[in-house]
Amino acid sequence: MTNTSLSYKKNKWSIITQEIRSCTRCILHKYRRNAVPGEGSLEAKVFFLGEAPGRKEDEEGRPFVGAAGKLLDTLLRNIGLSRNQVFITNVVKCRPPNNRDPRDDEVNACSMYTNEILSLVNPDIIVTLGNHAGKYVFAILSNRSWLGVSRHRGRIYELTVGVLNKRVKVIPTYHPAAALYNPVLRQELENDFILIRKVLDSISGKHEGKTLLDFLGRGGK
Repeated sequence: MTNTSLSYKKNKWSIITQEIRSCTRCILHKYRRNAVPGEGSLEAKVFFLGEAPGRKEDEEGRPFVGAAGKLLDTLLRNIGLSRNQVFITNVVKCRPPNNRDPRDDEVNACSMYTNEILSLVNPDIIVTLGNHAGKYVFAILSNRSWLGVSRHRGRIYELTVGVLNKRVKVIPTYHPAAALYNPVLRQELENDFILIRKVLDSISGKHEGKTLLDFLGRGGK
């Protein structure tokens, strides 16, 4: 990445965030305190796509800063990553009232921003967190059937994502919120994050010689 292209990305990101914060394309803008465009490295190889901001995210204008966000931070740390090395956003950028699921029309209204952010970051790995994110990447962006996160998780898919005009690795998994109080789902989520590390290592060639126990026991350091 040259300084010129990185500068372009930063300028483009500034424009996108301003547009999202002033957006009125769907009814969700009426309920928000703050829109939540996303955050992370604009050069990230790993792109996390969640579902919608919650109460804490709506208050701070940042993604995954509540209890589910703390779990996400732990999962990242366990595989030797941090927030500033990945990119995180949601399929809708404003909090649905009463934390309900986002509706299809709301996801569609926000899709122009989601697609712009994906194109800007241009990741090699997309991790979908929950059913809405999985459906978006599989059915809408890749024209593939989506059968639910429990059917798709635990595997690595190579999909042609239209807005990126290339094939990328897609790893579907549960939303961290679903795993907060369910030890079974949390273990499966942890296993899926190990897949992320595996794919990232295969792309970057980093952490050669380290084993699974290194990451589980020492956070990948």
